[in-house]
Amino acid sequence: MHKLLTLLLLLFTGCARIPQHLQPVGNFDVDRYLGIWYEIARLDHSFERGLSHVSAEYSRREDGGVRVLNRGFAAKTNTWKEAVGKAYFLGPPDQGALKVSFFGPFYGAYVILALDPGYQHALVCGPNRSYLWILARTPDLPTDIRQRLIDQAAAAGFDTGKLLFVSHDHNVLHQASGIERK
Repeated sequence: MHKLLTLLLLLFTGCARIPQHLQPVGNFDVDRYLGIWYEIARLDHSFERGLSHVSAEYSRREDGGVRVLNRGFAAKTNTWKEAVGKAYFLGPPDQGALKVSFFGPFYGAYVILALDPGYQHALVCGPNRSYLWILARTPDLPTDIRQRLIDQAAAAGFDTGKLLFVSHDHNVLHQASGIERK
């Protein structure tokens, strides 16, 4: 039993690390990062599969951490899916590397690899190269900026050919659900 607990501890603490040979952004200001970010593209995983209109909202927690509210629309069930989590810095607070938890004591890495000076778009990965997100402050991102982030991700070893581009078409959402997003 002790070996199993040790193995599980190593497995889950290993998820809250910066992937090898990648560097998070420096001079990071979490207060400028707070607010709503729209998911432009992602490497798909089961926890987001089938979701459109995906966004994340970051706000301060009383304990100094960051509250994370992820939200997406599941057209198959005509419902909004939400997950609330918490995040804390992996290192110094001026480095864009956090650990995020949506499930109790289990954390995964949230590493900001690229962030424009105006905090309008970002390239983010998880604990390894199978997790990648392109985020923006608006549901649309100019093609040249999107391509530059894709090129940067490809150069860092991510399989950008598997990127899924997220729909934020509010006409489709309105027709599918009979509701509009606030």
